[in-house]
Amino acid sequence: MMDLRDILRRRRMVRHYTGESIPRETLQRIVATVRSAPSAGFSQGQRLLVVDDPGLLADLASLAGNDDPNLEPWFPSAPAHVLVLTREGDYHERYRRDDKLQEGREIEWPVPFWYVDAGATLMLLLLTAVDEGLSAGVYGVPVEQDPAWRALLDIPDDLRIVAGVTIGRGAPDPGWSRTTSRATQRRRTIDEQVHWNTW
Repeated sequence: MMDLRDILRRRRMVRHYTGESIPRETLQRIVATVRSAPSAGFSQGQRLLVVDDPGLLADLASLAGNDDPNLEPWFPSAPAHVLVLTREGDYHERYRRDDKLQEGREIEWPVPFWYVDAGATLMLLLLTAVDEGLSAGVYGVPVEQDPAWRALLDIPDDLRIVAGVTIGRGAPDPGWSRTTSRATQRRRTIDEQVHWNTW
């Protein structure tokens, strides 16, 4: 096990993998972190869908259209994907119970906590992958592709795909590295991102 600071130093978005398969036991340890993720009112609306079947992985790569010859094959080289999903209904159901009602009504949500909690789950997946000696990268499913992903993976209508995570043994990715935001954008200073007491 690594120290958290070491994990944070090693965490990067990786978009190219060796293709070596990941043992199911390792993936099970990574995705088990969903049970440790925070959730508003213990609503537990997060869901994970692990894809490690080679046929389905090939179908996902085809859907993504990752065919730019100048870039490394992100989806085709990833031996596993984990989709982070959320079920908004779990939050409404939880906050309509007696112990959560305010003046007899469900709270007015200040932000959609179903997405907040999904983001926390996503971060746990990324950190745990590094702790297992692996690499990971995050992607979004384009709105126009959502129906095809749902059909391919039999995703129920009441779940929303928040993001996907590729997991594997990282390989050098100079093509992606040259074109990604990390290479083209200045890192903000800590004082630009963190304020104390008042803005």
